[in-house]
Amino acid sequence: MSLSLHEPTTTLPLVSPGAATALLEAYRPATDRFLATPHRTLLGRGTTAEIPHGTAPLSRRVRDTLEALRRPDAPVPVVVGSVPFAPDAPAALAVPDMAHWAPPLREDPLVALPVPHEEGRPDWRVREVPSPERYGEAVATAVARMRAGEFDKVVLARTLELTSAREPALKAMLRRLAQRDPAGYTFAVPSGPGRTLIGASPELLVSRRSGRLTANPLAGSIPRSDDLAEDVRRAVALLESPKDLHEHAVVVTAVREALAPFCRSLDVPERPTLVRTAAMWHLSTTVTGELADPDTTALEPASALHPTPAVCGTPTEVARAVIAESEPFDRGPYTGMVGWQNADGDGEWVVTIRCAEAEGRSLRLFAGAGVVAASSPEAETAETAAKFRTFLHAVGAAL
Repeated sequence: MSLSLHEPTTTLPLVSPGAATALLEAYRPATDRFLATPHRTLLGRGTTAEIPHGTAPLSRRVRDTLEALRRPDAPVPVVVGSVPFAPDAPAALAVPDMAHWAPPLREDPLVALPVPHEEGRPDWRVREVPSPERYGEAVATAVARMRAGEFDKVVLARTLELTSAREPALKAMLRRLAQRDPAGYTFAVPSGPGRTLIGASPELLVSRRSGRLTANPLAGSIPRSDDLAEDVRRAVALLESPKDLHEHAVVVTAVREALAPFCRSLDVPERPTLVRTAAMWHLSTTVTGELADPDTTALEPASALHPTPAVCGTPTEVARAVIAESEPFDRGPYTGMVGWQNADGDGEWVVTIRCAEAEGRSLRLFAGAGVVAASSPEAETAETAAKFRTFLHAVGAAL
């Protein structure tokens, strides 16, 4: 393991009004790592160490790196970044030189202020990969195979490739994403040489605080409506939808089975509730548990959960094979996880959805839909279009 001579430091939490938006405004693309959650806002600046790629479990490599950087009477070091969808691909995780913390964005009144107007915003050219027609055909093929008993569920994604004559203003994009859903998980982290992963996910994979675990799987969705009465009708319909309730139950069962070995007690509600974002209603279940081993870090159950049926399918390996056959692109960090963890084992890991990867003058947006035997190509294509809206709003483009 190669470590720099820098030692990571952590500032005291900023508590003044505007502290969270100050970190948002201080974000510098390409080098900084920004993550806002419903509980805190984090800005990591510089790089003390990168988590090495290797055959040892990722959680062990993270633990070893953080322990090597721990110093008496010094702030606890923290790692920040993203983990890809593919199990054998390198993670983009690093320990920053400086970690600045603030309260959550949702408690900062300044997050509602208008984002300054950009001069010369990019004139985006949009290409759909695959086309809606090809995506619908892939959904129909998967439905036929499920009805024949080959597997139970698969999540199929599509992308939008946006290109422009000028590079996107990632800082303004991040601010608009945070303003649209300040209670969600907003992030911008380097994902590779010259690439930035940026997005606003609604879904917590797992968090650890002291000896307590929390997971919040989302599965089963419906687009929101600008008409209040119709919006309420859609929310009620989602709560009563056999197709979506089945899809959600599959995910919750997988989460229960993955977390049970780590916990001495586990609380799983019998029925889901609703969570809303600016564009979607989702079925949601909050699962909580008490760790059996206090030395278990956040990344260990997160790795056991990843990928959940909400972003892959079930059985997992069959769903991965169907995804590889059906999607004409590499997911990269999409449907992986993004988050933070400190040397004490506490942390938050989020499912990497509602995101894009920026590289030079291009952006690749991702959106997926859970396909079960009762799915229709038209409904799943419409769902991905609705999910794209969060990011299209942030970049000033339209589908």
